[in-house]
Amino acid sequence: MSARMTNPSLVVPGALQPLLDLTKVLSTNGVPQLTLDLIRLRVSQVNGRPIHVPAHLGEGDARKPTDERLLRVAEWRHAPCYSDAERAALALAGGASRLSEEGDPVPDDVWEEAARHYDERGLGVLMMQIGLVNLWNCVNVTTRQVPADYS
Repeated sequence: MSARMTNPSLVVPGALQPLLDLTKVLSTNGVPQLTLDLIRLRVSQVNGRPIHVPAHLGEGDARKPTDERLLRVAEWRHAPCYSDAERAALALAGGASRLSEEGDPVPDDVWEEAARHYDERGLGVLMMQIGLVNLWNCVNVTTRQVPADYS
């Protein structure tokens, strides 16, 4: 299947840089980068946007095994490798990405568990990361962009 159009973030003048800037801001506000990456992978799974995560990251001699948590996101509820804070972020990401599927996609217990691990700024980062990834997924799935590799 080929793309329906050039990626809209490249077609709309000035659109790409603010999205990249927001990504950078989110990565510097106290939530571990791995947690943000886990959210990106989980939200993309929920939205049917595949991202290939290689078993090894890096190039040449710098290649190292990929963190097991990145490889097992689809089974996060049962895999023992996730911290309670990561589980809370993944539950929040799943619910907030399925807004029309349930009466209350983010029930109080999911929110309260996330709030137990993240302060207000951290929750803000999580919510903005979830929203940003959903935006990218909406654009990329709708316009049939080639699925991305994890990087």
